[in-house]
Amino acid sequence: MAMLQLDPPIPMTTPKGDGFAHVLIDYGPESDLYWTVFITQTGEIWTYANHQVRASKNITLGRTHPTLPVDAAAPIPFRGSDPAAAAGSGER
Repeated sequence: MAMLQLDPPIPMTTPKGDGFAHVLIDYGPESDLYWTVFITQTGEIWTYANHQVRASKNITLGRTHPTLPVDAAAPIPFRGSDPAAAAGSGER
């Protein structure tokens, strides 16, 4: 696992609104990247899988109409290595 503090933070659009990503977490080649985002409007701090976020609008870079991913509200599936942690899911 690798963690990177982003300096400067990166503006992002999330399912909870716009915010700034301050930390990037990489669990390795078989996992999504995870972005820890401070939500601007509420001050909440959420960590999102890569497929749940988008870089914010940036006219200078030509990113004028970023869209939210279709599955932005979908729950993040369990990807850990501890089967006991997923025991409550009813799957065997």
